[in-house]
Amino acid sequence: MPSEKATGLVIRTTDWSETSRIATIWTREFGKVRVLAKGGRRLRSNFEVALDLLSVCSIVLLRKTPGGLDLLTEARVDERFPGLRGNLRGLYGAYYLAELLDIGTEERDPHPGLFDAGLAALRSLGSPNAADRAIVTFEMAWLRELGYAPRLDTCAVCGRPVNGSRLAFGARSGGVLCPQCAPAQRDRRPFSGAACSVLGGLARGENDHVEEWRPALRSEIRQLLGHYISHILGRRPKLLGYLE
Repeated sequence: MPSEKATGLVIRTTDWSETSRIATIWTREFGKVRVLAKGGRRLRSNFEVALDLLSVCSIVLLRKTPGGLDLLTEARVDERFPGLRGNLRGLYGAYYLAELLDIGTEERDPHPGLFDAGLAALRSLGSPNAADRAIVTFEMAWLRELGYAPRLDTCAVCGRPVNGSRLAFGARSGGVLCPQCAPAQRDRRPFSGAACSVLGGLARGENDHVEEWRPALRSEIRQLLGHYISHILGRRPKLLGYLE
């Protein structure tokens, strides 16, 4: 059975026995993988601290049958994020990022762009002034990579261009709603032109500075994306409440 090498982010760990551990790792090469690390709980194991939550590591694994656990044979730490220790909001954001990668993706479905977006977010979350922007930017990348990017320039129902300061957003429709279509959408939420402009800019990769957002705008964007992502997942992420 040939071994495979990958670079991955540890997004979940579970004790398996007195000496072994199961880890869920989001890899750039293979997407999400679940691995069994035999001896991973020993103080002097081959994995040491490589399987700590939110560690980026180089791994070697043996692939098992579909649906089963892969066998982890090597893991070496490449990067950690010590800045998260002194920034509680950043730490909650990092845990939320890991939760989205875990519950919102399928195993063995690679998205290199999503891996890169997650890494960029984790590197920014340690800075108090950048935490909110990093979280929102990752959420938009998560939505785009998984095919749920919201429509923000034209009405998600009729396709007409939208403009104005008072709009609506429909989670079921997947985007902004024009004044003519909004009344028929029961799940519509108020959506300001400013919030639409900010999210549109992030979707296009523009560098919008979160420090310049008014508190009310931050709150609106946080609530709207939380509602939309919860709709897509069919349930509310556990860590979302710590960010709102």
